[in-house]
Amino acid sequence: MIELQKVHKTFDNNHVLRGITLFVPQKTSIVIIGGSGTGKSVALKCIVDLIKPDQGRILIDGHETNAQSRHKLFDRFGMLFQGGALFDSLPVWQNVAFRLLRGSLKRPWTEAREIAIEKLRRVGLSPDVANQFPSELSGGMQKRVGLARSIATDPEIIFFDEPTSGLDPIMAGIINDLIREIVVEIGATAMTITHDMSSVHKIADDVAMLHNGIIQWFGPVNEMGHSGDPYLEQFISGKAEGPIEAIR
Repeated sequence: MIELQKVHKTFDNNHVLRGITLFVPQKTSIVIIGGSGTGKSVALKCIVDLIKPDQGRILIDGHETNAQSRHKLFDRFGMLFQGGALFDSLPVWQNVAFRLLRGSLKRPWTEAREIAIEKLRRVGLSPDVANQFPSELSGGMQKRVGLARSIATDPEIIFFDEPTSGLDPIMAGIINDLIREIVVEIGATAMTITHDMSSVHKIADDVAMLHNGIIQWFGPVNEMGHSGDPYLEQFISGKAEGPIEAIR
């Protein structure tokens, strides 16, 4: 469903991506891990066409992304942003139904609201939350609203950017469980970037470790513990000593 072929991206003299090649089969969940500044977010932004790679090709369902295909591709995407990215001035239901109230996916107002309330139920929020504003919600509830928005259009592909960032361990576990359940339920292809190893084990089918602009290791999540790769082993253990140099 998602294919990166030798993708490069440089900002000034900073070579962030150095020829990434990655294949994500349909209806699988891949998690990209790696330290801060290793290019995880840049790779994601290249895939969703927010950043243009300098070299290489990116294909979605066999079709290369370009200006002509951008809007059609966006209609197939859902995304949960790291900071929630909710609109403070809109009630919760309009946040969830944002894409259903405008553009090529536009639905009648009443239908969009019904879909929003159903998606809120799916993430464990009651209908009375629909008329509240994001500022009235806890961080965990806001994250659930963001998750509801990401699935409002029943997308084929969902991107999760640090889905448990800022959450306590219990709420993080709840969000991880919801993500896994929903991805399986709607049959979506999922790509997640995260530092949280508990998220990796709950969400991933396959894991790609990005380091120094390349895919350092790739494999099934259940093979991480005996990968034999010193970079991956250091990242999992969190040890200061190893081939990954800490930024001081």
